[in-house]
Amino acid sequence: MNERVTPEVQATPDGEAQLALVVRLPWEDVARLGQEAGRMAAQLQRPVTLDEAVGNRLRSVSPGAHAKPAGVQPGAMPVAPASVSSLPSRPPAEQARQAIDRINGTA
Repeated sequence: MNERVTPEVQATPDGEAQLALVVRLPWEDVARLGQEAGRMAAQLQRPVTLDEAVGNRLRSVSPGAHAKPAGVQPGAMPVAPASVSSLPSRPPAEQARQAIDRINGTA
């Protein structure tokens, strides 16, 4: 599993590129992506996948923001400081349940 494998990149008909990745994210980031997808769906008047929300989020990052600040873990979602709240430590199952509730709008 320590082998370095070059991921396959595919060109899409719309002129973009597609790259499959496995990313480990905290449940709070998954919930934020769900909220982003919900905002996009309301704006576009159609269902939006988390893939689309991630792509939109990556495209909206400012050009100078590609340098990683000290202490940022690889794969961490860029988040505006105003939207970050400090959360007390909870068991993973509770974090997952709360994140799913937020995504579904039942929190």
